[in-house]
Amino acid sequence: MKISEDVFSWFGKKWALLTAGTKESFNTMTISWGGMGTLWGKPVVTVYVKPIRYTWQFMEKSDVFTVSFYSEDFRQDLTLLGELSGRDGDKISRTKLTPAFLAEGVSFREAEITLVCKKIYAQDLDRGAMPENVRNTIYATEAPHRMYVGEVVGVVRPEA
Repeated sequence: MKISEDVFSWFGKKWALLTAGTKESFNTMTISWGGMGTLWGKPVVTVYVKPIRYTWQFMEKSDVFTVSFYSEDFRQDLTLLGELSGRDGDKISRTKLTPAFLAEGVSFREAEITLVCKKIYAQDLDRGAMPENVRNTIYATEAPHRMYVGEVVGVVRPEA
């Protein structure tokens, strides 16, 4: 990953893995929504998780989460991790990814970069404040995403 690359495209174009939990019990999911910026004088990452997702319960229990980015070589793995649920079995074993247990949080050795985030805020998106077309399409049958804001407390480049 080149430093000159537009970091604002990382979520939408590169996708990412959001991982929460401990070495003993964690889950990861592919995300393409998110943001990076500054809040309350701290560098932050914002991610969104629907309550129906298995990762949601890990996000609720964890004080720390990671957001990791990968080269195109892992696009199929990220697709698979977005389609399968950890509720149904060990989906990570079906990929080329190797868990990396950090001092805080979990990532994968193949990540180009991992942002280690301390959760500082969470709130459900307000259905009433959304445009009608969003309510009627994205949230027609499911509860809205919960927004999680994490202070970036570390930047890690795990090695394979």
